[in-house]
Amino acid sequence: MSTFKAIVITKGESGLSVALSDFSDSDLMEGDVTFAVEWSTVNYKDGLAVTGKAPVVRRFPMIAGIDGAGTVEASSHPAWKPGDRVILNGWGCGETHLGTYAARARVKGDWLVPLPAGLTARDAMAVGTAGYTAMLAVMALERHGLTPQRGPVVVTGAAGGVGSVAVTLLAQRGFTVIASTGRPQEADYLKELGAAEVIDRRELAAAARPLAKERWAGGVDSVGSATLANLLSMTRYGGAIAACGLAAGMDLPASVAPFILRGVSLLGIDSVMCPLAVRKEAWKRLETDLDRRKLAKMTSEIGLADVIGAGQRIVDGQVRGRLVVSIA
Repeated sequence: MSTFKAIVITKGESGLSVALSDFSDSDLMEGDVTFAVEWSTVNYKDGLAVTGKAPVVRRFPMIAGIDGAGTVEASSHPAWKPGDRVILNGWGCGETHLGTYAARARVKGDWLVPLPAGLTARDAMAVGTAGYTAMLAVMALERHGLTPQRGPVVVTGAAGGVGSVAVTLLAQRGFTVIASTGRPQEADYLKELGAAEVIDRRELAAAARPLAKERWAGGVDSVGSATLANLLSMTRYGGAIAACGLAAGMDLPASVAPFILRGVSLLGIDSVMCPLAVRKEAWKRLETDLDRRKLAKMTSEIGLADVIGAGQRIVDGQVRGRLVVSIA
């Protein structure tokens, strides 16, 4: 019986247990595509899963990991054949379906997108769900009509994965980017990515006024709670905030004032169940629009055995940019 190494989360009487373990091919879940996972990545949600800080995992045992890139080994799906290069993001992997911190994954072919020709599997995981989510947020702001001429934009959690890619993408599009972070020591890093100004996250952490002084035309928020409420209260007339995270909490202690007095829009960004056509558009944009040198600057590499410790660090806010995981 064939086995492979995987980060496996189990649940017992004493609680959750996470370990690098042997996992059997025969225990993989149903799916019409099996692919060799060559690279994965560590997202905030992965950190929540391996630390148990939030109830991300909903079946046990679970192989953690919501992202993977690699090569199809077997397929009964009409769109895929052995040798095809693929990317997997979301769809409940690492939550309800066995994930990608493993040498092999079996999934539905409808969940996969082709690896763009201009990206390696490692590049794709340097982007990962965090970077793909950032692109979805930028696309939503563009659909709203936001342009650099409308004014500056703000990015919260700027030194994290979503934030680092969002800063880079928005700056490349000519926006004046204000980066909010709780790590002032990362100011130079954020300016290298394209931020024009770096502010302390404490400026956005207090209880929000219904309406505050207008500061930006829009932004990308991965923090939630009082931070998102403050962003909305400070957004200029007709602007928009794309919300994609909850690092500070799921609550939104805001008022309707920004919406009905300034015409501000709150744009919800979901990466997990995002339709395939939008996913493909996002990845096509990432292939052509994301500065590969800046992606390299924000990326560091770890091995599969290092994932558990990295999960704790990302939840504790100690990870800068992106972490790619070499599965081999």
